Amino acid sequence: MFAQLNLNERLLRALEENAFVEPTPVQQEAIPVILAGRDLRATAQTGSGKTAAFLLPVLHQLLALEEASAAPATRALVLVPTRELARQILEEVERFARYTFLQSAMVIGGEGFKEQSALLRKIPDILIATPGRLLEHIQAGSMLAGEVRWLILDEADRMLDMGFAEDMQAIISACVNRQQTLLFSATTGGRALREIAQSVLRNPEHLMLNPVSQLGETTRQQIITAESPTHKERLLAWLLANENYRKAMVFTNTRAQADQLYGRLRAGDYRVFVLHGEKDQQERKQALERFSQGGERVLIATDVAARGLDIEGVDMVVNFDMPRSGDEYVHRIGRTGRGGEDGLAISLITHLDWNLMSSIQRYLKQEFEKRVLPGLKGNYHGPKKVKSSGKAAGTKKKKSANKNAKPARKPARRPAASPLLVSEDGHAPLRRRAPARER
Repeated sequence: MFAQLNLNERLLRALEENAFVEPTPVQQEAIPVILAGRDLRATAQTGSGKTAAFLLPVLHQLLALEEASAAPATRALVLVPTRELARQILEEVERFARYTFLQSAMVIGGEGFKEQSALLRKIPDILIATPGRLLEHIQAGSMLAGEVRWLILDEADRMLDMGFAEDMQAIISACVNRQQTLLFSATTGGRALREIAQSVLRNPEHLMLNPVSQLGETTRQQIITAESPTHKERLLAWLLANENYRKAMVFTNTRAQADQLYGRLRAGDYRVFVLHGEKDQQERKQALERFSQGGERVLIATDVAARGLDIEGVDMVVNFDMPRSGDEYVHRIGRTGRGGEDGLAISLITHLDWNLMSSIQRYLKQEFEKRVLPGLKGNYHGPKKVKSSGKAAGTKKKKSANKNAKPARKPARRPAASPLLVSEDGHAPLRRRAPARER
C-alpha cells in the first residue's frame, strides 16, 4: 500500500482518487531510497511506473519545504529527451499535486522563448524540460539553475543517443547546489551512460528491476519475413485490417518512410496519424491527443515516440523497419503490454534486416515467434544457412574446377631503385665518365 511508504497525506489523497492502490516494484524499491536522501540509479522496463517512482518522493520533500515556509524557488528539475515525454510528465505532476499548492511548468523546444521566460518568472516549484531549450534559458539568465536541489535525469540513455551529452553536462554543472540526483532509464545504456552516472551521482543506490531478458512477459514477439518494402506494405495493411487491436503503433527508422506509409494508408481509408521530428509542436500535440482519445487508431512514428510515452490501449506494435539497436527495440515494444496487459509486437524482416534481428534476439536472450500471413507468403523465408550466432552465413568463393587453367601471371618486379648518393657538402657527387671505346 502507498500509505506504508510514509508519503504526505495530500499525495495519498490524489493517489486514492486516481485508483493507485498498490505500488509497482520500482515504486516500492525507489521511493524509500529517495525519501532517505540517497542518489539513485534505477533501471526498469517501460510501463513499470518509473515516473511516479521519482515524482512522488520529490513532491513529498517539496511539500516539507513549503510547510517550513522556505523562500520560493524552482527546486526540482526533471530533464527529459523529448517534448512528448515532457508533456506527459507535466500531466502526472499536476495529477499527483492536485491537492497541494505546488506549481509546475514545462520548457521545451518549438514554443515561444519569451512566453517561457515569463512562465519561469513565476518561479514554479518543479520544472520539466528538454536539454536544448533549458540550456538557452540558463544562459539567458531566465532559469536560475543554482537553486535546484533535486535533479532528475529521466531516459538519460535516450538523451545521450540523441546527442545531448554536452547540453546535459552543462546543465548538471549549472546545478551546483543540488542535494540529490536521480537517474532513471529502461536500459543499462553503454559506456557514455556509465560515465555520466559516475560523474554525477554521489554514493548512489543501484536498482536493477526487470532486466531485458524478462522483457515482454505479457507481450508476444513475432517476426514475419518479407521479400521487399512493397511486400512489407501489403503485410502491414493485412495486419491493420485483420488483427484484433484497440490501437496500434507502427515504427519506421526514417521520417521519409513514415510519411510514405502515412500516405499509402490514408489512401486505403485507414484512420492513421503520423509523428516524427519534422512535425511542428502543434502537429505533434494534435497527433498524440487524437491517438490517445481514439480519434485515430493507428500512429506511424519514428523513434521520437518510442521513449517514455504511456498511451492507454496500445495493444499492437509493428516494426516496419527493424530498430538499429536492442535498446531501441526495448523502448518500441514497451509501448504495448503495459501494466500487465497483453500486447503484440511484430517485426517485418527482409534479408537486409535478418542480422540486425538476430543481434537483438541475442541481446534479449529470447527467440521470436515466426509467423506467415495467409495469402501473403513471399519468396524470402530467412537465410539458407545461419551461424551459431543466428546471423546469415556468408558464401565462400568456389575454386576454379578447370585443372588445366593457367595460373595468373604475377606482375613483373620493378628493379629496385639505386640508392641516392650525396656528397659530404650536400651536392650530388660527380660521376666518372665511362672510358671511350678504342677504335
